Amino acid sequence: MRIVLGVIVLAVASWFFSALLGTPEEVASAQGPSEWVSSKQCAECHEQIYNEWKSSPHANSWNNEDVRVQSDDFANKDCIDCHAPRPVFETGLGERVLPRSARRSEGVDCLTCHLLPDGGMAGTITNPRVACQPTTRRELQRVSLCAGCHDQHKTVQQWKATPFAEHREGCMECHMPYRDGTPEGGRLHTMPGGHYINMVRTAVTFTGEIDDAGLPAVTVANVGGGHSYPTDERSRASDIWWRTIPEGAELGADGVATEGGDWQHLHRIRDPYRHETDMVSTLLHFGDSRTLTIEDSLAAEGPVEVVLVYKRTPYYRDKDTGLAMELDAVSNPFDDSELVHRVVIEP
Repeated sequence: MRIVLGVIVLAVASWFFSALLGTPEEVASAQGPSEWVSSKQCAECHEQIYNEWKSSPHANSWNNEDVRVQSDDFANKDCIDCHAPRPVFETGLGERVLPRSARRSEGVDCLTCHLLPDGGMAGTITNPRVACQPTTRRELQRVSLCAGCHDQHKTVQQWKATPFAEHREGCMECHMPYRDGTPEGGRLHTMPGGHYINMVRTAVTFTGEIDDAGLPAVTVANVGGGHSYPTDERSRASDIWWRTIPEGAELGADGVATEGGDWQHLHRIRDPYRHETDMVSTLLHFGDSRTLTIEDSLAAEGPVEVVLVYKRTPYYRDKDTGLAMELDAVSNPFDDSELVHRVVIEP
């Protein structure tokens, strides 16, 4: 009887410590690679997250065509820091990141946010039984995690001036929402932002009317952006264009009338780059609105179509040559922009 009880006790103890520490196979697996050197190593265990990241602007930050052009193919070395950064935990949260020399084609990769200086991994839950053996780091939820790159263009400073900061609603709430609406689903790693036009549309409203002077006018308001619209100096711009259209004009695939007069530029919303000292910032800060009047006799000739468009480059490119154009040389803004909102104002 004592022998039987002894066997049972050993079996229970073996099960308990196996559950606590893991099976020999699990423990061996938990050793993992001696060094984490690429996001590809994360794909085996985190396939969904890896695929989300792979399709995100972060993964494409080094190869993005617009970035290449605006940085003069990274001849502007200041751009390398944020487009191929070393881990933020290494350089310090909130501090300007430093550039890495390897794997630059992976852009802002998994290791940028998760690799710790001691070679371990930052995660939401400590778990020594899995390959990367993550350690709980609450900093992953904080704005300071993003600030090393995204405050270089003052986005975090803009956020601090909004009610979102007062209510502790940070970057994650909008740009890394829970995948299925609950924490159990984990956070979405496509990280939607300025590259997702549907998200841009939620930031602003756009309305039109005939004002007291009998002239068509539009009002654009930043009602949903957790920062200024559009954020990110130099590379982002939003323009208002207008033209007359015939009564009953049909809409095309681009969301605007299939026929109409020449497009006229009304207003540009943009923060100039640091060397553009002759330009004034026209960013639309959170909670602000701006009304623009169309003071042109052409506007009295029929319905006026007014559009708010968004660009991830500060200039319009000729669709044939790819060369930058002045605003007054643009004949069709939709050759190189995306529609945010459209209104038609009847005379």
